[in-house]
Amino acid sequence: MQENLAAAAAAYRRDGVVHLPGVLDARTQRLIAELYQWSLANPTPSGCMMYAGTDGAFYQDLSHPSAAHAYRELLTETVIPDLAAALWGTPEVWFLYEQIWLKEAGAARRTPWHQDSPYLAVEGEQLVVFWINLEPVAREQSLEFVRGSWRETLYDGSSFDAEDDTRPVFGHGLPRLPDIEAERERWDIVSYAVTPTDVVAFHPSTLHGGGGTRQGAARRTLSLRLFGADARFAARPGLAPAPLVAGLDEALRPGDLFRHPAFPRLRPTPAGFEAIPAINGGHSINVMRRLTGG
Repeated sequence: MQENLAAAAAAYRRDGVVHLPGVLDARTQRLIAELYQWSLANPTPSGCMMYAGTDGAFYQDLSHPSAAHAYRELLTETVIPDLAAALWGTPEVWFLYEQIWLKEAGAARRTPWHQDSPYLAVEGEQLVVFWINLEPVAREQSLEFVRGSWRETLYDGSSFDAEDDTRPVFGHGLPRLPDIEAERERWDIVSYAVTPTDVVAFHPSTLHGGGGTRQGAARRTLSLRLFGADARFAARPGLAPAPLVAGLDEALRPGDLFRHPAFPRLRPTPAGFEAIPAINGGHSINVMRRLTGG
């Protein structure tokens, strides 16, 4: 296991993405399924149907104010934080936020190519997104990545416009996303068939986009975002909506170490859960609807 993780850490540093097959035991899978249902049953104002009104619509939600408490057992008593520590080569790990997706009923469209970092008020090498699915996902329907892109250009975010995947969120300060889907042969694209025992780990600056789902197929996905000791508060050209913590931009300045009571430490010793405000600062806006104009 240690040798496999050492190789995975090297691949992560090089490519910004790595597939970790078979790392989730039965207890962890059970917790993930239960917490996914908890998130579905407890939507935030950010929960919405992406591409509502089209045949390819799908649901997403993120950054629940009580998620750190609800997810505590998964975050502190399973392999999840240890995987992050192994990828970074550091003992220190903190929880940022969670996100869920539900693609069901009819065939859902692709998730556009994008990077997560433009939407985040945090930057650093010790950042990771763990992408976990409750059902097996074929490679054709899985998330795709441009290897090595996390160390290259940071683009403007996608506004998730049904007519134009590259329509920017900010429109200034960052270059517009390239149309990767129209020129796939130019990019070093990789994807993985996964099962519920697997984790796909990627840096939030890695270009990625999700494959669509087949008619009649469902895809339930949970992602967990974690950060390490080198994470710093980041300036973006405009609203960086995630994670949603009121006053974060007043407590921290660009370049400050990313430390705030809303984000509990998971390793080496879990701490800070008791200090998290009951409503985690509050959800004052609907993030995705504000971004997409929906």
